[in-house]
Amino acid sequence: MTTNVTLGDHITYKQLTKAVSEGFSPIVELESQDGIYTVRFHHAGGVSKLSDKDGKTCTYLGTGKIRELLGKAGLTHGVVTWDDQCADEMIGVQGHAKTPEERLSYGTRIAFQ
Repeated sequence: MTTNVTLGDHITYKQLTKAVSEGFSPIVELESQDGIYTVRFHHAGGVSKLSDKDGKTCTYLGTGKIRELLGKAGLTHGVVTWDDQCADEMIGVQGHAKTPEERLSYGTRIAFQ
């Protein structure tokens, strides 16, 4: 990636479109938490969340708007993940939190338009 954008924990849509036009090609994750979605970009420098200009993480109530935005930015696909556990404390079944790698590996693929 040869971009002048410094990628931290947060990236705005404007920074994203500039970075993509300069060759930025992250692994895109759409994380669902009870039907509310956030967007994360996994890249060589770490992970950045799609945020507004004030650094507040953007949230969406579905994937439609996300698919349109990211498609217009030049990205083609990503992975929908769920951040839940496989446990049931009521009956004593132990579980563990999924790692980021497990979430991305077992998520559902999605195309952007």
